[in-house]
Amino acid sequence: MGFEFSETTTYEFKVAVEERKKSHWLKTVSAFANGEGGTLIFGVDDDGRVVGLKDVKRASEILSCAIHESMDPKPLVSLTIKKMEGKELIYLRVFPGQETPYYYIHEKSRIACIRVGNESVPADAARLRQLTLQGNHLTYDALPSKYRFEELSFSLFRSVYQQRTGHILTQEDFASFNLLTEDGRLTNAGVLLADTSVFRHSRLFCTRWNGLTMASSSIDAIDAKEYDGSLVGLLRNGLEFVERNSKRRWAKRIGGRVELPEYPGLAVQEALVNALIHRDYLILGSEVHIDMFDDRVEISSPGGMVDGKAYVQDRDMDHIPSVRRNPFLADVFNRMKYMERRGSGFHKIKEEYLRAEGFKKELSPQFYSSDSEFRVTLWNLNYNVPIGDAHEGPAGMIGELPSLPKELYLEIFLQKLKEARARTSTVEKAKQLLDAFGTEAEFRNKDVMRIINGNKNAATRLLKTLLDLYLIFQIPNSYRYRFRP
Repeated sequence: MGFEFSETTTYEFKVAVEERKKSHWLKTVSAFANGEGGTLIFGVDDDGRVVGLKDVKRASEILSCAIHESMDPKPLVSLTIKKMEGKELIYLRVFPGQETPYYYIHEKSRIACIRVGNESVPADAARLRQLTLQGNHLTYDALPSKYRFEELSFSLFRSVYQQRTGHILTQEDFASFNLLTEDGRLTNAGVLLADTSVFRHSRLFCTRWNGLTMASSSIDAIDAKEYDGSLVGLLRNGLEFVERNSKRRWAKRIGGRVELPEYPGLAVQEALVNALIHRDYLILGSEVHIDMFDDRVEISSPGGMVDGKAYVQDRDMDHIPSVRRNPFLADVFNRMKYMERRGSGFHKIKEEYLRAEGFKKELSPQFYSSDSEFRVTLWNLNYNVPIGDAHEGPAGMIGELPSLPKELYLEIFLQKLKEARARTSTVEKAKQLLDAFGTEAEFRNKDVMRIINGNKNAATRLLKTLLDLYLIFQIPNSYRYRFRP
């Protein structure tokens, strides 16, 4: 049975505790504290080979002293000495911080780091502002602006709100929705809903490109618009732009005529709502974009994953917890029935495609994120497909990762279960499953039933637990699973 593992967002290996180059590992302590936490394992090389430490007592003293003297504020950590393959290792667990940003001091400079994939890098200005808000338990949309309520108008917001809810907006509603402070100033959320755009970075750029790329011919763009103003207006304008640049087919069916749009309308709406509401407004000089091509629509917004964890394309789409970057804006759009409070955007987009006429799994929506961008790709259901013909579309591939000793993989695996306070019986069943399939083999619910000698409900509960902890992932568009490498 093969085991695989590598450095990740929450684990990093170090061959030794470098006393003269403490910044090499202090930056990772800072990044872990500024993110979801993590563990540095000293005595393991980059290839995952256990090399051990010569003097763990001295190394432990260096670690403790450096964190005390060179970190501000001091993160919560735990240090454990363990033996593996007859060699001693140090596990330095860094817990997620509540007082972000956490800086490490290097040559009289204060540097705050974040995790980018399996690396720790200095936070840019926008991310530093975000960490500062987070450390003060604030969000961008909750901050008071310099504008007073009477200085701006809200005609469109009022009109659409009444149309969709049946209620008339009052000034008291603005206050109860956290759009207005007690002293009469608008919050940033309130300003973003005003008719006039006073935040220049709150804009929507829409382009219908000619072909499959942004420069496919001498006539690059067929249609291009730039919109500003209320978020409600941006949403309406964006949806109208996509509708205007789309074609509809129809087909005869028993009982009447069936519309065959290029894109499911609710999927486009959900993707655009998420882009406008969950974008990172601390990133200046960047806007939400709709780029339409012959075969797809790409909707992109500034800011990566809201929870700051792994990129969306590296995660199980069916088990990503809902985290709202701008909760007051999200609440307003929920009241207008543009989005659900529980935040099921990914699922709704996928479900709309699954229900669409002529859908095939190759045309499933794709989600991508980086440290500064989130992008949704919606495929044209009618592209290059004569009536009655099958759809063809792009497909993804799963890559391979370098191997890690079985003992160390199991150590990390069990640590995750322990941190989640899983029951002893759950841990034993999870180990049985891991022993049976490793990280290479795929398995189904019935295979789990056989391994743990349980019924369907027990197998389903175990799978859900492992999915929630990101220890396994579901093979896209199937009922098969694999352990995460």
